[in-house]
Amino acid sequence: MSTEVALRESRAQSMPAKLQYAQMLAESGLLPRAYQRNPANVLYAVEYGDMLGLAPMAAITGVHVIEGRPTASAGLISALVRRAGHRLRVTGDAKAATVQIIRSDDPEYTFEVTWTLEDAKTAGLLGKSVWKNYPGSMLKSRAITQCARDACEEALFGLHYTAEELGAEVNADGDPLASTAPAVQPAADPWATAPASVPAPEPAPEPAATDPEWLADALKRAGEVTEDTYKKLWGEVGVKVRDGICTAADADTIQETIRARMDEVRADGSEPVDAEIVLDPSDPWAAKADEITTAGEGQQALDEVADLVARGTLDVDYGRAVSALIRARMDALAGQVAA
Repeated sequence: MSTEVALRESRAQSMPAKLQYAQMLAESGLLPRAYQRNPANVLYAVEYGDMLGLAPMAAITGVHVIEGRPTASAGLISALVRRAGHRLRVTGDAKAATVQIIRSDDPEYTFEVTWTLEDAKTAGLLGKSVWKNYPGSMLKSRAITQCARDACEEALFGLHYTAEELGAEVNADGDPLASTAPAVQPAADPWATAPASVPAPEPAPEPAATDPEWLADALKRAGEVTEDTYKKLWGEVGVKVRDGICTAADADTIQETIRARMDEVRADGSEPVDAEIVLDPSDPWAAKADEITTAGEGQQALDEVADLVARGTLDVDYGRAVSALIRARMDALAGQVAA
C-alpha cells in the first residue's frame, strides 16, 4: 500500500467563497473533532492545504496546529517527500526503525536515520501510552520526520514535526486527541468580520417572507432526512438565509423539523447508520486494505476514502464499509504489535 495521499493543484477561490465552504463543512459530523462546528480551524487547514496542493479533506485530516505551529502526520510528510521526487524507504519493527531518503538531485548519497527503543527511552518517551501500545509505529514516525528534515526540508513547506513531537497526546495514527489538541480559533467570533485584507460581504436584507415553493419543499425534505442527507439540508437553509431567500423564523422551523426527524431516526434505530455492505475479496479496496502494514498507511487510506466520499466519487455507504475494513486491518496490526 502506497503512502501517497490525495494531492492536487491549488484552486483559486475568493475569500468569501472559502468562508462559506468552511462554515458548511464544519457542520459535518464526519470531520475530526477539532474541526466540527469550528469553521476557523477548517479554513486554516484548507488554506494550508491549498499552499501544499492538498485536497481539503487530506489537509483537514493530515494537518494539525499545536501551540500555533502546523504539524503533519508521518504519512503526509512521507507523501510530500515522494511528491518532490525523492526516494524514501522505511523498515523496522517494534524495537527499531530505519528510514532512508535518496534525493532526486543527489542519487549517490543516502540520508539515513534509525530510531530505537533505547533512543525513545533516552528522550523520555516510553512513559506515554501511545509509545507503550504502538512502539513500532512511533519509531517509524520519528525516523521519517527526522530524516525528512535532514534530507529535504524544502519539500515540507514548514511541516517539520508531527503533533506527538510537539508534546500533544496522540492516538495510534498520530492524530492529536481532542482533549489535548489546542484549538486555533481565537476567542472572538472570526465570522463577525472578515479578515482585514478582505472586505466583509454585505449581508442580504431580511426578506419579508420566505419563497413559499422552496419553503414547502424544504419542510417536506426535513421530515424525510436521513443520517446521510440532513447535514446537506441544514447547510442549504443557512445559505438561503444568507442570500435573503428565507426568514430566520422559517429557518428555525425547518431546522427544528430536521432535529425532530433525526431524534426519531436515532431513537427507533430504523435508519441504518452503519453500512451493511460486505466487500468481496476481489474488490480493489479489499486488496488495498490487506496490503496495509503500518498505522500510518492505514490512516492515509482512511484519508483517501474520506476525500473521495466528500467529493462524491465514492458512495457514502460503500465508503463506510471500506473504512470499517481498513480500521479492522489496523486493529489487527495493533494487536500483533501488542502481542
